[in-house]
Amino acid sequence: MSKVILLLCIAVMVCVLFTSCGKKEKASSEGKMTIITSLFPLYDFARNIGGDKVDVSLLLPPGVEAHAFEPRPADIVRINRADMFIYTGKIMEPWVDEIVKSVTSSKLLIVDSSEGVRLISQLEEFPDEDEHAEHRHGGAEDPHIWLDFSNAQKMVNNICEAMIKKDPQNKDFYLKNAADYNDRLSELDSEYKTVLAGCKQHTVVYGGHFAFGYMAKRYGMKFISAYRGFTPDAEPTPRNLAELVDKIKQLGVGYIYYEELISPKVAETLSEETDAMLLPLSSAHNVSKADLAEGAGFISIMKKNLGNLRMGLDCQ
Repeated sequence: MSKVILLLCIAVMVCVLFTSCGKKEKASSEGKMTIITSLFPLYDFARNIGGDKVDVSLLLPPGVEAHAFEPRPADIVRINRADMFIYTGKIMEPWVDEIVKSVTSSKLLIVDSSEGVRLISQLEEFPDEDEHAEHRHGGAEDPHIWLDFSNAQKMVNNICEAMIKKDPQNKDFYLKNAADYNDRLSELDSEYKTVLAGCKQHTVVYGGHFAFGYMAKRYGMKFISAYRGFTPDAEPTPRNLAELVDKIKQLGVGYIYYEELISPKVAETLSEETDAMLLPLSSAHNVSKADLAEGAGFISIMKKNLGNLRMGLDCQ
């Protein structure tokens, strides 16, 4: 990590020496507040709140899996030139500390969007695990907070407050947009509650990394993941897979969900062993280049998820 810090510091010095790069970015934003966000949900929240008064960009390259991301020297240069940098939290983005240490800009406002959100742990998400679960899973906290839409609303409010702090003369504009977006999140939450309450099957089998604990807890679902952990190196063992195949057959699960931005080989293996069909389920960490170009939004992704959950869980 010390090598990363050195590279970031060099990049900052280069930006300071060649100040013309900052002038170009300022000109391109046409006087708007420039905002960089770490993950896609924050990008979508910020552009909906800020509207035409902000220029929002996504730090994570489209199509890149969030857990595997490593910031480059060019990234710290971008952040150092911005008015605001928004991230999810130190558990989701452990590399943020290194970026903060490398920032030299006095105008940059750094926003932790998870302020006021209570994180849940794997032990809460695996209530049926035995007493050795904490040793196996580390008792880690789940950083995928936006998948509980009430948490997403808190994140929206935190971003709105930051925009007002940076641009108080447009306070009413930001407050109205944030309230409108939170109303849409409330409608989405109600839709999820209505649809998922009428399902014949209540167990979601996911052939990807464990990400949907908040959603499962809020809507009374049971969530089983092939990857028993949040990190990218939490690979399933042959024993895990064999146990999951038995569980799928026992429960009569007809659909297995797969993670969109990683290879679906685990989900495909489970499908081959059980004859269950496959459906995508996006945690919205990030989106593909095509989705970003088409203007995909957090709410539209979650609505697509709900349609696939309705089909896979046999909901009325």
